[in-house]
Amino acid sequence: MLRLTDIKLPLDHNDTALNKAIVNKLRIDAAQLLNSNVFKRGYDARNNKDIQLIYTVDVEVENEALLLTQFANDPQVRVTPDMTYKFVAQAPENLSHRPVVVGLGPCGIFAALILSQMGYKPIVLERGKAVRDRTKDTFGFWRKQPLNPESNVQFGEGGAGTFSDGKLYSQVKDRKHYGRKVLHEFVKAGAPDEILYVSKPHIGTFKLVSMVEKMRQQIIDLGGEIRFSTRVEKLDLDEKDGQFSVKGLHLSEGGYLACKQVILALGHSARDTFQSLYDQGVYIEAKPFSIGFRIEHEQSLIDRCRFGDNAGNPILGAADYKLVHHCKNGRTVYSFCMCPGGTVVAAASEPGRVVTNGMSQYSRRERNANSAIVVGITPEEDYPGHPLAGIELQRRLEEMAFTAGGENYNAPAQLIGDFLAGQASTQLGEVIPSYTPGITLTDLSKVVPEFVTQAIREAIPAFDRQIKGFAKADGTLTGVETRTSSPVCIKRGKDYQSVNVKGLYPAGEGAGYAGGIWSAGIDGIRVAEALALAFDSLD
Repeated sequence: MLRLTDIKLPLDHNDTALNKAIVNKLRIDAAQLLNSNVFKRGYDARNNKDIQLIYTVDVEVENEALLLTQFANDPQVRVTPDMTYKFVAQAPENLSHRPVVVGLGPCGIFAALILSQMGYKPIVLERGKAVRDRTKDTFGFWRKQPLNPESNVQFGEGGAGTFSDGKLYSQVKDRKHYGRKVLHEFVKAGAPDEILYVSKPHIGTFKLVSMVEKMRQQIIDLGGEIRFSTRVEKLDLDEKDGQFSVKGLHLSEGGYLACKQVILALGHSARDTFQSLYDQGVYIEAKPFSIGFRIEHEQSLIDRCRFGDNAGNPILGAADYKLVHHCKNGRTVYSFCMCPGGTVVAAASEPGRVVTNGMSQYSRRERNANSAIVVGITPEEDYPGHPLAGIELQRRLEEMAFTAGGENYNAPAQLIGDFLAGQASTQLGEVIPSYTPGITLTDLSKVVPEFVTQAIREAIPAFDRQIKGFAKADGTLTGVETRTSSPVCIKRGKDYQSVNVKGLYPAGEGAGYAGGIWSAGIDGIRVAEALALAFDSLD
């Protein structure tokens, strides 16, 4: 089979155009093309009056070897690579011990799934609830019911990604094609087939809920065990010749679980667990993250700017954007977690604090577009002196946002025009903020450091030069966005184990090794493989 790349066709091409383009590219008769399959479809919208679709296709043809010779110098014609996932190990028939996975977000799900498919029958510990009960708690909080610190946007089956746009792409390098394994498992669990080939696949919250349940059931059917509402309070470590190793876990409600191998698939908000690990001597470093606000515009404005007269085309869907600005004060401002046709959501996990995030359904049909507009910060410059100092900075900002919002989990908000002018907002314009429980108009400069305010005030007009209307006066900003990524990194070595605790495998976004659903799933696979390859050495 051959893989052809960079085949360009008009947005409105007919059903036969792709095969014609393949035949023309290979300079063959139509009868020689036996089969074709779209591997990837993207688009080039730099000229929104002439948007082109860009295809990568796998084809079966007669005389494949001859064609490979003829196109030997053409990088757009190659043998289709083998992207089939291959298990690195198989569990022994009689397990001497069972690996433990802590956390059932995307990383934990895929770590547990791969271990289960290899026969290792993992035990999964999730501090939150099963996804449907968790969804009831989360939507209840958005409807002004009390916050449940153990069941919310951050904690529970599915992880923080469940209440997001469900994006399945990132900048991660995936030379071993783990990403295809992630996508195929999602499709098997009910995701639309299109995630296998569109350039920016997404799923959305409602589809993710049922998918997570099906993947959980597969883990159980393969011998895995899942314990909800079970929090790890402390590691039980053994020390020999100055080397620590895992002996067991002390659990909530006084429970104890003996174990030798633990995958720590913590989310980026497991602050109490980070503290416990640090107190026990697990090596942790502070790492950079970003802080800022959520910005909202009408989705129709973004669609028109990106797609022109092609706005509304079902192939293109709701338009997104990715923006970066390097400021005079040395800071970088960028858009993050852009949610086309979505909503801004309350993402608090601790009482007395306000946090924002973005979410979309698969349809992306809500009125507003939103994204985080955030400023990069570093431990050296902004929270020096302690590995957990970034967590304390997050908490301070979230507490200030809670106070500015009225101490009832309303979020502080401000019109873009007022923010740029340095004056508090008193009434809304055309753009109605989507955040629930609700917003309180105020001056957002009160809830972030001055350098953040300065940087974003400089960046928004710069972004307006790329997306006309981005600085629209009655667009809205809602604060604060502090959970862009984990503020810590639980360091691991080349064997994926903690640098100073044998048998402990830090993984995923919370440990500092992923950012988003797709990369977290990939990291879960990598760590599961590393654990399996080291399994026999512990017997």
